[in-house]
Amino acid sequence: MSRCPRWEALDVLGAAPDGPVAFGADLSPAGLLAAYRAGVYPFPASDEYTRALNEVVFADQVQEGRIRLVGEESADPYAVSWWSPDPRPVLPVSATHLSRNLARRLRNRLPWSTSLDRRFEGVVRECRADRVPLWLTDELIASLVRLHDLGHAHSVEVWEDGELIGGVFGLQVGSVFSMDSMFFHRPGASKVAVTDLAERFAQSGGELLDAQRDSPHVRDLGCVLVPREEYVQRLHSTARDSLPMPAATLPARRLAEATGSR
Repeated sequence: MSRCPRWEALDVLGAAPDGPVAFGADLSPAGLLAAYRAGVYPFPASDEYTRALNEVVFADQVQEGRIRLVGEESADPYAVSWWSPDPRPVLPVSATHLSRNLARRLRNRLPWSTSLDRRFEGVVRECRADRVPLWLTDELIASLVRLHDLGHAHSVEVWEDGELIGGVFGLQVGSVFSMDSMFFHRPGASKVAVTDLAERFAQSGGELLDAQRDSPHVRDLGCVLVPREEYVQRLHSTARDSLPMPAATLPARRLAEATGSR
């Protein structure tokens, strides 16, 4: 059984492309940020059954050293699996777009507005609501909120007449923003949130949105697949500091004209 004391020591590029690259229980703000900087994101077990299943399915690979354990020996490693898919779905900020239909709706009648970091925890908890499996655990949310307080985690909110109807949140690592989750209560609201995030992030010097997991939904946003090695190189080649994203509350209809909607 092989254990890494720190994420910096993990050979992410040598890990399997389609399974967990590590197990480890550390969801502290510092541990979480270090993992994202290594190109890895967490998937906490939602209950004891899922935790036990992790051990049953992957214990042999852990014993053989093909999956590493990260963190202190005293903690239960199988409580959290850590992932770094290969390939990785990403969205260059310059390539964001809205569908022609959604752009038309914004221009003609939708009274939506967008904001940055106005309701971070609210967006996180909306993303958690009614989700199965429940990977946004209380411990993970607490660390995300702390990272938000420290300026590493951000959210974009979409509003209609004062009601929160959509949003996206995640962590920033230099010029890469890793999107953890998004939600919507009106059709198209999550796509507006991502497009707004791309615009604000581009204005701060950001280059790439990371969707983490491939799906038809993220492909519809315009994501493309890149090799994990390329993604990790982008993380390591970017500066840790960048300009703050613009925080003003703005009309969402501006996105219909600004992103080259198709």
